[in-house]
This record gives sequence, C-alpha cells and structure tokens, in this order.
Amino acid sequence: MSKIEAFLTTEQEQTIVEAIKIAEKNTSGEIRVHIEKETNKPPLEKALEVFYSLEMDKTEQQNGVLIYIAVESKQFAILGDEGINSKVPENFWDLEKELMLSHFKKEEYSKGIELAILKVGEKLKEFFPYQNDDSNELSDEISKG
Repeated sequence: MSKIEAFLTTEQEQTIVEAIKIAEKNTSGEIRVHIEKETNKPPLEKALEVFYSLEMDKTEQQNGVLIYIAVESKQFAILGDEGINSKVPENFWDLEKELMLSHFKKEEYSKGIELAILKVGEKLKEFFPYQNDDSNELSDEISKG
C-alpha cells in the first residue's frame, strides 16, 4: 500500500468528496483536493502548477480553490484563484491551513481536509453565492499525482 493510499481510506475520500459537494451547493465557487506522494518544490509553487494542470484557472468567476497535499513531504497549501483572493481577508488561507494542521498533528487527515473544505465553502458562499444558472465547472473527485 502506498503512502497516498494509506493517507486516506476509500470511505474518507468519499467523505471529502461529499464535503466538496456540500460546500459547493450554495456557491458558484469550485473546490478541488489534490494529493500526491511528494514534492521537492515549495508547496505553494507546486500547488500553482497543479492548479493550472487541473485547469482551475478557467472558471468563469476565477473562484476556484485548491487544497494541495504532498503526503511524504509533509507539505500542503491552499490556493485560491484571483477572483476569490481579491475578496477574502488577507490571512484567510492561513486560518484554513492552521485548521488543517491542527488535525494533521493528531493524524486526523480526513477531518482536517473536510473541515477546511466546509470553511472555504462558507467564504465562497459569502462572496460568490449560488446563481440559478451555475454549473459545476470542475470535478469534485480527489485528483492524485
């Protein structure tokens, strides 16, 4: 079993996908989670590469948010597109990272990711409320590298 497979069980992955669906239900914003084994780059730099490779920069309102995790490197980042970054408080992503880290330290990886997704969804709802013509622009599934 690889480190990525051991990081989250299939049930935990489904819980995270459900959290994304819940978080996106009341917003036009898009949330993705990407998990990979390791990175030798700073986590924000790698998250930016993944952000573009997943075409998260192509959402209509530039309101995509990526939660990036490199399991063996013990690194993670939360990255928002220009539309959301221009509206949230300066330290918003830091607060979400601290929430995740507090659970990661207790090896509650799924819980940390799930709670961060729900918090991000609340902010997206505040700044990008759901519109009748909204569509789910990005997959809710966890991507893996």
